[in-house]
Amino acid sequence: MFSGGTMVATRSFKLVILLLLCSLLTVLLAKSASNQQKDTYNYDEYFVEKTILKNAVSKGAVCLDGSPPAYYMDRGFGEGAQSWMIHLSGGGWCRDVRECQNRSTTSFGSSRHMPPFKFRGHFSNNKNANPDLFNWNKVMVAYCDGGAFTGDDETVDPATNLHFRGARIFSAVMEDLLSKGLKAAKNALLIGSSAGAYPAMLYCDRFSKLLPNTPRLKCLTDSGYFIDVNKNLQKGKGFETIYKALVTLHGSAKALPKSCTSRMKPELCFFPQNMQQYIKTPLYTIMSPFDIVQVGTSLGDYYNAIKQNNCSANQKKNLRELRLELLSKLPNASDTKSRGAFIDSQFHHTRLQSYWNPQNVSVVTNVTMIKAFGDWYFDRQYYYLIDKHDLPIP
Repeated sequence: MFSGGTMVATRSFKLVILLLLCSLLTVLLAKSASNQQKDTYNYDEYFVEKTILKNAVSKGAVCLDGSPPAYYMDRGFGEGAQSWMIHLSGGGWCRDVRECQNRSTTSFGSSRHMPPFKFRGHFSNNKNANPDLFNWNKVMVAYCDGGAFTGDDETVDPATNLHFRGARIFSAVMEDLLSKGLKAAKNALLIGSSAGAYPAMLYCDRFSKLLPNTPRLKCLTDSGYFIDVNKNLQKGKGFETIYKALVTLHGSAKALPKSCTSRMKPELCFFPQNMQQYIKTPLYTIMSPFDIVQVGTSLGDYYNAIKQNNCSANQKKNLRELRLELLSKLPNASDTKSRGAFIDSQFHHTRLQSYWNPQNVSVVTNVTMIKAFGDWYFDRQYYYLIDKHDLPIP
């Protein structure tokens, strides 16, 4: 028989074991909850392999290094099986031979170097995070020409082997997607971010003509509505210098609308403010007056001052003027069926992938960016939203 002390010790030992098991279970549950929170935040990010268009080479549609173009595609499902979202990737520009040669050895200049692409944000297939687009066919068109999908130069310098064929890449990708179901789309959306925003606007009407039987088709530009600022305000080199170099090097003039180039220099037609009025297809603009690229190119190095919320009186004055200039050069808001906008005051660049989820989505007048665009696209409500903050939010 056990003595009383032995029985107490046994019960104590069992209690200790039980407490340890409870503690372990608590840790495991906490870890599981943490992982669930992380997954919820990331909303099922997933990688998609590239599709290489080998047959595009015979049409002269190639990357900077002469390799075939590529895109990333995830098929739609359910009610979204006949809806298509096509995104033209951004990634800056190459404006001279050296820049383009450097770029040609990376994923931004060659399909040989393109890794799988992470789909997230507006590419998410999670309905909670992406209620209007989650089950659509989603395509990211790889950006490998350095000229915002506008180049069309037949010549190739044998010394550099650089090809400037961005406009042909756009055409080749559209032709391939039409054969894969785009032609029967019930909904279609052409998107561009950063350097890809301008071609999404430039080719918006062409995209519409490719799909004459699509009931609903619209275009979206994200963080690429760069403006030609007042020369008295401009402190940096400005975008006109960049665009002039692109037109010269890439032979971009042929891709630009004649309605614009007949009135002004081709490089000025790269500014959305000068050509958006010619677009007949409905167009939505997501932008900040304090876009990091716009501020840096037009005003100079304000980055640390804005991030530290330590702008001088003169910097604040310039930023307020920049905001007013952007607002004055946006599409006319009188017809919100054909034009919509979401203008926040965040100091950022591009919003669709990193900020298209409930955790950190931009909000203007209590309306989220996701809701504003979704409502505008599906004609539920027409949003032309402008944040009232006249200085950037770090």
